[in-house]
Amino acid sequence: MANTPYPQSYYAASANPVPPRPALQEEVQTDVCVIGAGYTGLSSALFLLEAGFSVTVLEAAKVGFGASGRNGGQIVNSYSRDIDVIERTVGPKQAQLLGHMAFEGGRIIRERVAKYNIQCDLKDGGVFAALTAKQMGHLESQKRLWERFGHTQLELMDQKRIREVVDCDQYLGGMLDMSGGHIHPLNLALGEAAAVESLGGKIYEQSPAVRIERGANPVVHTPQGKVRAKFIIVAGNAYLGNLVPELAAKSMPCGTQVITTEPLGEDLARQLLPQDYCVEDCNYLLDYYRLTGDKRLIFGGGVVYGARDPANIEAIIRPKMLKAFPQLKDVKIDYAWTGNFLLTLSRLPQVGRLGDNIYYSQGCSGHGVTYTHLAGKVLAEALRGQAERFDAFAELPHYPFPGGQMLRVPFSALGAWYYSLRDRLGF
Repeated sequence: MANTPYPQSYYAASANPVPPRPALQEEVQTDVCVIGAGYTGLSSALFLLEAGFSVTVLEAAKVGFGASGRNGGQIVNSYSRDIDVIERTVGPKQAQLLGHMAFEGGRIIRERVAKYNIQCDLKDGGVFAALTAKQMGHLESQKRLWERFGHTQLELMDQKRIREVVDCDQYLGGMLDMSGGHIHPLNLALGEAAAVESLGGKIYEQSPAVRIERGANPVVHTPQGKVRAKFIIVAGNAYLGNLVPELAAKSMPCGTQVITTEPLGEDLARQLLPQDYCVEDCNYLLDYYRLTGDKRLIFGGGVVYGARDPANIEAIIRPKMLKAFPQLKDVKIDYAWTGNFLLTLSRLPQVGRLGDNIYYSQGCSGHGVTYTHLAGKVLAEALRGQAERFDAFAELPHYPFPGGQMLRVPFSALGAWYYSLRDRLGF
């Protein structure tokens, strides 16, 4: 059977050592079978194990192989569409519940890191950087909105103040969220997987789910084994393929690109980001960056609809980095990679149940690091019979992409071009 390694990323090169995990080669019985060992699957497994369930996790490649081990590593609160959009869509009652959950994912990450002693370079502080007066006005509104839902660790920054935290002259101002922050994302996933195993959970790598036998006693088949379970959690996100056709119809894998510099040294790193906060700008197709534990700059951005791998990632992202930091023109790029996230038409996550015993969460739309940790808690609550928070997500409306799977890529790219043009023109 083929062995799928990690992509050649900085994260894989600097990952904490972990023991090899076997492929499933037998039939096993469990309370819950989780498909996917990314953040959604691992978070679900941990909450379920802590509640007394037996859990088996199936991973097609390696723990954190997908978006969980390739993302920008930024802890960003809320959802890809903010609470005011949700409120206009579903009304104040449902929005109230979803709004108060919007800041829970970051707290869960910090609780996991502390409880299980996960070494993942956790740092506090995230900056939203405004390039235009309109974007600054949006941040002022966002601060009022988030404070309405009890989130108060926020500071608006004028042009002088933002230059104290990021050495970039593009920004008119910004907002600092001290409950935001950043992590080594693959090491977080590996630490959570070790926590799952410490509680008796089983994780099988190189064990893709190839078929789900639905019914009162569902069975998940892999190439060399099967798992009989009372419940199934589908947590494959952008790497699920067509295993569950009704989930593939309302989502689209998209790629984002990331580069990592050579080590910058303490002085240059401190000059760029004196407080070691992470940063993302406020454009529709945004750029994001931060320092690593060994003082490299990770810089990401761009979207490839349909998740094709660009031929030259550095050629796409390096000019964006130099626009923000021209002082890095002679700095070497050591790593460049791409990874997929799952986009929904509404840009809101899709949560639900198929039949009585197959649960799913997918479609973080680029806001996955915090949301997936919340999703694991919400899915575990639902399996325990506490469905109020699960239902708040499950009742969000979702739609197929216009034109179906054939036209979803060009339509989405056209929409992104329009909003990107608006950003460049300052509208």
